[in-house]
Amino acid sequence: MDTRYAFAQELAREAGLLAYDYYKRRSALAVESKGLQDVVSIADRAVEDLIRKRLAERFPEDAFLGEESGASESLEDGRSIWVVDPIDGTACFLNGMPSWCVSIALVHEGAIELGAIYDPNVDELYAARRGGGTYLNGERQPDLSATAFADGAFGIGFSQRSTSGEIVPLIQGLVDDGGMFLRNGSGALMLAYVSVGRLIGYFEPHINSWDCLAGLLLVRESGGWTNDFLADGGLLRGNVCAAAAAGLAPKLQALIARTVPNPTRP
Repeated sequence: MDTRYAFAQELAREAGLLAYDYYKRRSALAVESKGLQDVVSIADRAVEDLIRKRLAERFPEDAFLGEESGASESLEDGRSIWVVDPIDGTACFLNGMPSWCVSIALVHEGAIELGAIYDPNVDELYAARRGGGTYLNGERQPDLSATAFADGAFGIGFSQRSTSGEIVPLIQGLVDDGGMFLRNGSGALMLAYVSVGRLIGYFEPHINSWDCLAGLLLVRESGGWTNDFLADGGLLRGNVCAAAAAGLAPKLQALIARTVPNPTRP
Protein backbone atom coordinates (compact mmCIF):
# COMPACT_ATOMS: atom_id res chain seq x y z
CA MET A 1 0.00 0.00 0.00
CA ASP A 2 2.93 2.38 0.58
CA THR A 3 3.98 1.87 -3.03
CA ARG A 4 0.46 2.46 -4.29
CA TYR A 5 0.09 5.60 -2.19
CA ALA A 6 3.27 7.14 -3.58
CA PHE A 7 2.41 6.10 -7.12
CA ALA A 8 -1.12 7.53 -6.90
CA GLN A 9 0.30 10.95 -6.06
CA GLU A 10 2.82 10.83 -8.89
CA LEU A 11 0.15 9.67 -11.32
CA ALA A 12 -2.39 12.31 -10.28
CA ARG A 13 0.20 14.98 -10.98
CA GLU A 14 1.22 13.46 -14.34
CA ALA A 15 -2.42 13.12 -15.41
CA GLY A 16 -3.22 16.63 -14.22
CA LEU A 17 -0.43 18.14 -16.27
CA LEU A 18 -1.69 16.30 -19.35
CA ALA A 19 -5.19 17.60 -18.69
CA TYR A 20 -3.84 21.12 -18.24
CA ASP A 21 -2.13 20.91 -21.62
CA TYR A 22 -5.52 20.12 -23.17
CA TYR A 23 -7.10 22.90 -21.10
CA LYS A 24 -4.81 25.49 -22.67
CA ARG A 25 -6.07 24.48 -26.14
CA ARG A 26 -9.62 23.57 -25.17
CA SER A 27 -11.24 25.50 -28.04
CA ALA A 28 -9.98 22.79 -30.42
CA LEU A 29 -11.33 19.82 -28.46
CA ALA A 30 -14.09 17.55 -29.74
CA VAL A 31 -16.96 17.44 -27.24
CA GLU A 32 -19.82 14.98 -26.85
CA SER A 33 -22.95 15.05 -24.69
CA LYS A 34 -23.57 12.15 -22.30
CA GLY A 35 -26.91 13.56 -21.16
CA LEU A 36 -28.51 16.69 -19.75
CA GLN A 37 -25.77 18.95 -18.36
CA ASP A 38 -23.22 16.14 -18.80
CA VAL A 39 -20.45 16.40 -21.38
CA VAL A 40 -17.21 14.62 -22.19
CA SER A 41 -14.23 15.73 -24.25
CA ILE A 42 -11.35 13.95 -25.90
CA ALA A 43 -9.27 15.31 -23.03
CA ASP A 44 -11.28 13.27 -20.47
CA ARG A 45 -10.73 10.11 -22.46
CA ALA A 46 -7.05 10.74 -23.13
CA VAL A 47 -6.32 11.45 -19.46
CA GLU A 48 -8.22 8.38 -18.30
CA ASP A 49 -6.41 6.25 -20.87
CA LEU A 50 -3.10 7.46 -19.45
CA ILE A 51 -4.12 6.69 -15.88
CA ARG A 52 -5.50 3.27 -16.75
CA LYS A 53 -2.40 2.35 -18.75
CA ARG A 54 0.00 3.41 -15.99
CA LEU A 55 -1.93 1.49 -13.34
CA ALA A 56 -2.13 -1.64 -15.49
CA GLU A 57 1.62 -1.54 -16.04
CA ARG A 58 2.46 -1.02 -12.38
CA PHE A 59 -0.30 -2.99 -10.62
CA PRO A 60 -1.74 -5.52 -13.11
CA GLU A 61 -3.42 -7.44 -10.32
CA ASP A 62 -5.66 -4.47 -9.42
CA ALA A 63 -9.10 -3.70 -10.89
CA PHE A 64 -10.15 -0.38 -12.38
CA LEU A 65 -13.31 1.74 -12.43
CA GLY A 66 -13.24 4.96 -14.43
CA GLU A 67 -15.86 7.52 -15.36
CA GLU A 68 -15.21 7.26 -19.08
CA SER A 69 -14.10 3.66 -19.70
CA GLY A 70 -16.06 1.90 -16.97
CA ALA A 71 -14.91 -1.16 -15.06
CA SER A 72 -12.25 -3.72 -15.81
CA GLU A 73 -12.81 -7.32 -14.77
CA SER A 74 -15.13 -8.25 -11.90
CA LEU A 75 -15.06 -5.83 -9.01
CA GLU A 76 -16.38 -8.45 -6.62
CA ASP A 77 -13.38 -10.73 -6.25
CA GLY A 78 -11.65 -8.91 -3.41
CA ARG A 79 -8.99 -7.19 -5.46
CA SER A 80 -7.98 -3.59 -4.93
CA ILE A 81 -10.02 -1.25 -7.15
CA TRP A 82 -8.73 2.03 -8.53
CA VAL A 83 -11.60 4.53 -8.90
CA VAL A 84 -10.77 7.41 -11.23
CA ASP A 85 -12.24 10.64 -12.54
CA PRO A 86 -9.79 12.00 -15.12
CA ILE A 87 -11.31 15.50 -15.15
CA ASP A 88 -13.89 16.22 -12.47
CA GLY A 89 -15.58 19.42 -13.55
CA THR A 90 -15.54 18.93 -17.32
CA ALA A 91 -18.09 21.70 -17.95
CA CYS A 92 -15.86 24.16 -16.10
CA PHE A 93 -12.81 22.80 -17.92
CA LEU A 94 -14.40 23.33 -21.34
CA ASN A 95 -15.67 26.81 -20.50
CA GLY A 96 -12.35 28.13 -19.23
CA MET A 97 -13.11 28.09 -15.51
CA PRO A 98 -10.29 26.69 -13.32
CA SER A 99 -12.60 24.62 -11.12
CA TRP A 100 -11.61 21.08 -12.10
CA CYS A 101 -9.17 18.42 -11.00
CA VAL A 102 -7.96 14.85 -11.34
CA SER A 103 -9.23 12.39 -8.71
CA ILE A 104 -7.77 8.95 -7.96
CA ALA A 105 -8.86 6.65 -5.11
CA LEU A 106 -8.14 3.05 -4.13
CA VAL A 107 -10.77 0.83 -2.53
CA HIS A 108 -9.78 -2.44 -0.84
CA GLU A 109 -12.08 -4.84 0.99
CA GLY A 110 -14.87 -2.28 1.19
CA ALA A 111 -12.77 0.62 2.51
CA ILE A 112 -11.26 3.66 0.83
CA GLU A 113 -7.56 3.09 1.44
CA LEU A 114 -6.01 6.08 -0.29
CA GLY A 115 -6.87 9.11 -2.35
CA ALA A 116 -5.12 11.77 -4.39
CA ILE A 117 -6.60 14.90 -5.96
CA TYR A 118 -4.50 17.19 -8.10
CA ASP A 119 -5.50 20.68 -9.20
CA PRO A 120 -3.01 21.74 -11.88
CA ASN A 121 -4.51 25.21 -12.12
CA VAL A 122 -2.85 26.12 -8.80
CA ASP A 123 -0.41 23.17 -8.48
CA GLU A 124 -2.10 21.70 -5.40
CA LEU A 125 -1.83 18.00 -4.61
CA TYR A 126 -4.12 16.68 -1.88
CA ALA A 127 -3.33 13.20 -0.61
CA ALA A 128 -4.47 10.87 2.16
CA ARG A 129 -4.01 7.28 3.26
CA ARG A 130 -6.43 5.64 5.67
CA GLY A 131 -5.11 6.22 9.16
CA GLY A 132 -2.31 8.48 7.96
CA GLY A 133 -3.75 11.99 7.86
CA THR A 134 -4.38 14.44 5.03
CA TYR A 135 -1.61 16.29 3.21
CA LEU A 136 -1.59 19.28 0.89
CA ASN A 137 1.61 19.59 -1.14
CA GLY A 138 3.36 17.42 1.41
CA GLU A 139 2.23 19.31 4.53
CA ARG A 140 0.08 17.56 7.14
CA GLN A 141 -3.24 19.35 7.58
CA PRO A 142 -4.75 20.11 11.00
CA ASP A 143 -8.06 18.71 12.18
CA LEU A 144 -11.12 20.62 11.07
CA SER A 145 -12.64 23.04 13.56
CA ALA A 146 -16.02 24.33 12.32
CA THR A 147 -18.98 23.81 14.66
CA ALA A 148 -21.69 26.03 13.13
CA PHE A 149 -22.97 26.81 9.64
CA ALA A 150 -22.00 30.44 10.22
CA ASP A 151 -18.34 29.43 10.51
CA GLY A 152 -17.75 29.45 6.74
CA ALA A 153 -19.06 28.59 3.29
CA PHE A 154 -20.71 25.24 2.65
CA GLY A 155 -20.27 23.34 -0.62
CA ILE A 156 -23.32 22.19 -2.58
CA GLY A 157 -23.38 19.74 -5.47
CA PHE A 158 -26.20 18.91 -7.84
CA SER A 159 -26.80 16.99 -11.05
CA GLN A 160 -29.85 16.22 -13.14
CA ARG A 161 -29.93 12.72 -11.63
CA SER A 162 -31.60 14.41 -8.66
CA THR A 163 -34.63 16.68 -8.39
CA SER A 164 -34.82 20.25 -7.15
CA GLY A 165 -36.84 18.98 -4.19
CA GLU A 166 -33.81 17.03 -2.99
CA ILE A 167 -31.60 20.10 -2.69
CA VAL A 168 -33.59 23.36 -2.52
CA PRO A 169 -35.09 22.73 0.96
CA LEU A 170 -31.62 21.90 2.31
CA ILE A 171 -30.19 25.13 0.89
CA GLN A 172 -33.05 27.10 2.45
CA GLY A 173 -32.45 25.41 5.80
CA LEU A 174 -28.73 26.08 5.55
CA VAL A 175 -29.30 29.79 4.93
CA ASP A 176 -31.92 29.99 7.67
CA ASP A 177 -29.35 28.50 10.07
CA GLY A 178 -26.89 31.28 9.29
CA GLY A 179 -24.95 29.54 6.54
CA MET A 180 -23.72 30.45 3.08
CA PHE A 181 -23.13 28.10 0.16
CA LEU A 182 -21.27 27.76 -3.12
CA ARG A 183 -21.06 25.34 -6.03
CA ASN A 184 -17.92 25.42 -8.16
CA GLY A 185 -18.74 22.54 -10.53
CA SER A 186 -16.35 19.92 -9.09
CA GLY A 187 -17.46 17.73 -6.21
CA ALA A 188 -13.97 16.29 -5.82
CA LEU A 189 -12.41 19.73 -5.52
CA MET A 190 -15.02 20.95 -3.05
CA LEU A 191 -14.43 17.90 -0.85
CA ALA A 192 -10.70 18.62 -1.02
CA TYR A 193 -11.48 22.15 0.14
CA VAL A 194 -13.46 20.74 3.07
CA SER A 195 -10.47 18.61 4.04
CA VAL A 196 -8.24 21.67 4.46
CA GLY A 197 -10.86 23.94 6.05
CA ARG A 198 -11.63 26.18 3.07
CA LEU A 199 -15.22 24.91 3.13
CA ILE A 200 -16.96 23.69 6.27
CA GLY A 201 -18.91 20.89 4.62
CA TYR A 202 -20.41 19.44 1.46
CA PHE A 203 -23.68 17.84 0.40
CA GLU A 204 -24.95 16.33 -2.85
CA PRO A 205 -28.11 14.21 -3.11
CA HIS A 206 -26.52 11.85 -5.64
CA ILE A 207 -22.93 11.65 -6.86
CA ASN A 208 -20.87 8.94 -8.54
CA SER A 209 -18.07 7.16 -6.72
CA TRP A 210 -15.31 8.42 -9.01
CA ASP A 211 -16.31 12.00 -8.20
CA CYS A 212 -16.01 11.70 -4.44
CA LEU A 213 -14.13 8.72 -2.96
CA ALA A 214 -10.74 10.43 -2.80
CA GLY A 215 -12.32 13.56 -1.35
CA LEU A 216 -14.25 11.64 1.29
CA LEU A 217 -11.06 10.01 2.54
CA LEU A 218 -9.34 13.40 2.63
CA VAL A 219 -12.11 14.74 4.89
CA ARG A 220 -12.01 11.73 7.20
CA GLU A 221 -8.25 11.94 7.56
CA SER A 222 -8.57 15.60 8.56
CA GLY A 223 -10.72 14.52 11.49
CA GLY A 224 -13.97 15.21 9.65
CA TRP A 225 -17.15 13.18 9.30
CA THR A 226 -18.67 11.66 6.14
CA ASN A 227 -21.58 9.38 5.43
CA ASP A 228 -20.92 5.76 4.47
CA PHE A 229 -20.89 6.34 0.74
CA LEU A 230 -20.03 2.75 -0.23
CA ALA A 231 -23.11 1.35 1.54
CA ASP A 232 -25.98 0.03 -0.59
CA GLY A 233 -23.88 -0.41 -3.73
CA GLY A 234 -22.52 3.13 -3.80
CA LEU A 235 -19.38 2.10 -5.69
CA LEU A 236 -21.32 1.31 -8.86
CA ARG A 237 -24.66 3.07 -8.37
CA GLY A 238 -23.55 6.27 -6.67
CA ASN A 239 -25.04 7.59 -3.46
CA VAL A 240 -25.83 10.62 -1.37
CA CYS A 241 -22.65 12.43 -0.31
CA ALA A 242 -22.34 14.33 2.96
CA ALA A 243 -19.20 15.60 4.68
CA ALA A 244 -18.35 18.14 7.36
CA ALA A 245 -16.04 19.02 10.17
CA ALA A 246 -16.75 16.65 13.05
CA GLY A 247 -18.07 19.48 15.23
CA LEU A 248 -20.57 20.45 12.54
CA ALA A 249 -21.69 16.90 11.71
CA PRO A 250 -24.66 16.72 14.14
CA LYS A 251 -26.11 19.92 12.70
CA LEU A 252 -25.63 18.70 9.13
CA GLN A 253 -27.21 15.33 9.93
CA ALA A 254 -30.21 17.09 11.48
CA LEU A 255 -30.51 19.43 8.49
CA ILE A 256 -30.49 16.49 6.06
CA ALA A 257 -33.06 14.60 8.14
CA ARG A 258 -35.54 17.48 8.12
CA THR A 259 -35.07 18.77 4.57
CA VAL A 260 -34.08 15.92 2.24
CA PRO A 261 -36.82 13.45 1.27
CA ASN A 262 -35.78 9.84 1.78
CA PRO A 263 -32.00 10.34 1.75
CA THR A 264 -29.60 7.47 2.25
CA ARG A 265 -29.13 8.01 5.96
CA PRO A 266 -25.65 9.02 7.16
